[in-house]
Amino acid sequence: MSDTQWPVFEVFHQQARGEPHVHVGSVHASDAEVALLMAKEQFGRRQACVNFWVVPADAITATAYDDVDIFEHGTDKSYREAYGYETTRRVRAQTTKRPRSLRPPEE
Repeated sequence: MSDTQWPVFEVFHQQARGEPHVHVGSVHASDAEVALLMAKEQFGRRQACVNFWVVPADAITATAYDDVDIFEHGTDKSYREAYGYETTRRVRAQTTKRPRSLRPPEE
């Protein structure tokens, strides 16, 4: 960062109470208070929001793209998924059948 440029703050906003904060962009500001004002001007006019977070960009730690093994699953837990069970196949087969009222009469 040069001496003539303000630090970068990442901006997150919340559209309604109880909703998660979502990253909407970044602003250059001298401090967090000014960053909040700039975030309101830049991101609060066009979108409905009830709250802002500003975070100094240099305070964020991220994973490296080369570090792909951090996202690999340690164990196979496919047994937790219902798609492999026989019951699921039978239920799907039942839901694709026509209801009795629409079936032709049996002889």
